[in-house]
Amino acid sequence: MFKKVVFSFLLIFLFQSCGDDNEYVDVTGKDFPDLTERLYAGGKTTIFSNTSNGYSTPAPNLSGSELSRHLEGDIDFESVFVTAPANINSGLGPIFNNSSCISCHPRDGRAAHPQNIQARSGLLLRTSLPGSGSNGNPIAVNGFGLQIQNQAIFNFQPEAEYTVQYEEIAEKLADGTIFYLRKPIFNVTNPYISFPDNALLSPRIAPPVFGLGLLELISDNDLINSQDINDSNGDGISGRLNYVWNPLTQQTEIGKFGWKANAPNLLIQCAAAYVEDMGITNYVFPQETGHDQSNGNDHLNDDAELSDKILHNAVFYTRTLAVPAPRNIADLDVRKGAKLFADLQCATCHTPKQQTGFSEISALSFQTFYPYTDQLLHDMGEGLADNRPDFLANGREWKTRPLWGIGLTFVVNNHTHFLHDGRARNITEAILWHGGEAENAKQNFKKLSKEDREALLKFINSL
Repeated sequence: MFKKVVFSFLLIFLFQSCGDDNEYVDVTGKDFPDLTERLYAGGKTTIFSNTSNGYSTPAPNLSGSELSRHLEGDIDFESVFVTAPANINSGLGPIFNNSSCISCHPRDGRAAHPQNIQARSGLLLRTSLPGSGSNGNPIAVNGFGLQIQNQAIFNFQPEAEYTVQYEEIAEKLADGTIFYLRKPIFNVTNPYISFPDNALLSPRIAPPVFGLGLLELISDNDLINSQDINDSNGDGISGRLNYVWNPLTQQTEIGKFGWKANAPNLLIQCAAAYVEDMGITNYVFPQETGHDQSNGNDHLNDDAELSDKILHNAVFYTRTLAVPAPRNIADLDVRKGAKLFADLQCATCHTPKQQTGFSEISALSFQTFYPYTDQLLHDMGEGLADNRPDFLANGREWKTRPLWGIGLTFVVNNHTHFLHDGRARNITEAILWHGGEAENAKQNFKKLSKEDREALLKFINSL
């Protein structure tokens, strides 16, 4: 925690913004974009860091009281929960996937695809039955709920164990380079009761948690207006919003978080993670995830186990982490890559620029920032399909992931595993998995010369 306090006071050297996203300069006969404005990826929440603390630093524009609350939330986010009853951090399980927020989001970053699929990690399996419930929600599997908990406390049995097999798929680029992609195929074994044959499974890897407060504050109107549900412009890309049930307001709202945008805000996202991932009840979800199961009820009558304060501290923490600035934005190859990024239509879904409105957290109010996401659902093709609907998101749709900070993944997390299940082992593999609405972009990427391909990758790694 204390390293973050020190780091947050390393002053940012501010550069006056010049130009905009459409301004181009002539360099050796080629028009490359001026990326100066995008230097402040998180607006005033931006930090300049090339270190392993790149995702874990408080926003530098927090007030004194906001910083104090952020640091308190940092402690809660890193706290390891234990079996009840206990004086501190009580309530783990009885069935769960992991024991702390930070265990799934190491250094506030991206979990790796686990080498041991059965060990505690940042990967889990969602499940449901075909169809949808009265609120459009996925239908829980009797005896298993909506998530397979593969861990359990003493004297309890996990719902099941995870298994994975890999299928190898070759992708050949125009210059003859071949990439061998790995497709993980997940299943469960040793269930505590019979697992239905028609139950759907969907793997999810834990993503980075910095910058989430900015994404939460993109206005509903901006999101609605950014949709192109019927591809009215004929570019083959037709993003749309998910609409999901909010258990607190008892209303259907725009989905903003999760791999399929199945959570309306960070409070619901965090509260669901506590109860589903760790088995820790809270005022949003006051029942054990396995309360009606023979292996999932501890009968301690101590719900809600998590204090409201800790839950809200964790939410505040994820809202107020700083965003790392891009690097090497004046490099000609980086700027060339930025032009290729736009030319290939990558920027159509990975929209560079967004804005926030008013927030009670002053540091987040009225910020222009550069996350490289439209926050919409897109059909990503059969290769990435999980074939499991989640509210309006169908089995081929995923929400566009932000690209900001992606170039620091190895520095922070010591791996470069990407996509919803961590199958891609580098950015090139991630691009080659794109299909559906991104099929044309992928095919054009495959046609690039080695020089152009390296420039594009250099740009993405600069973010």
